[in-house]
Amino acid sequence: MRFAAAFAAFLVLAACSKPTPPVGKWEGGYESGGTIVTARVEIVPGGQVKVSAPDVTYVTGSRARIDELRARLSAGLVNNWSEVAPRTFDFDGKTFRKPGGIAPQMVWDKASNQMTLMLFIGAKPALPIPLRPVADFHDNPFATG
Repeated sequence: MRFAAAFAAFLVLAACSKPTPPVGKWEGGYESGGTIVTARVEIVPGGQVKVSAPDVTYVTGSRARIDELRARLSAGLVNNWSEVAPRTFDFDGKTFRKPGGIAPQMVWDKASNQMTLMLFIGAKPALPIPLRPVADFHDNPFATG
C-alpha cells in the first residue's frame, strides 16, 4: 500500500513538473514580400536560449541586391553570434514565451525537431520563420545542408 501511495505521489509530481526545453541548434533563412531574415537558435542544457534574427524589410531591387543583403545578414549573424546573451523562456513542452508573457516566441515540433521562430517586426503580426535542426551552424543559414 505504501508503495502504491508513493508511486502515485511520484506520478502526480512528474505530471506537474515543467517540461525541459530541447537541447540543440536550429538555423534558417527567410525571404518573402520584401523581408529577409537570417536566424539562429541554440538551447543549452539547463534551458538557456541564445537567439538572434537580424532582418531587413521593404527590400526592393535586383536579385543581385537581394543576394547582397542576404550575404550581409548572414555575415552579421555569424560575426555577432558570440555576443548573443542566453535568455530564459517559459516552455510548456511546445511553445516558448518570455517569462510571464503571452505571445509565443518560438514553437517546437517534437516529432520533426523543427523550431519555428515567431518574429515580431514593428506592428505587424508575428512572422513564422521555420528553422531546421543542425549539428553545427553554417556560415549561410539559408543553406540546406
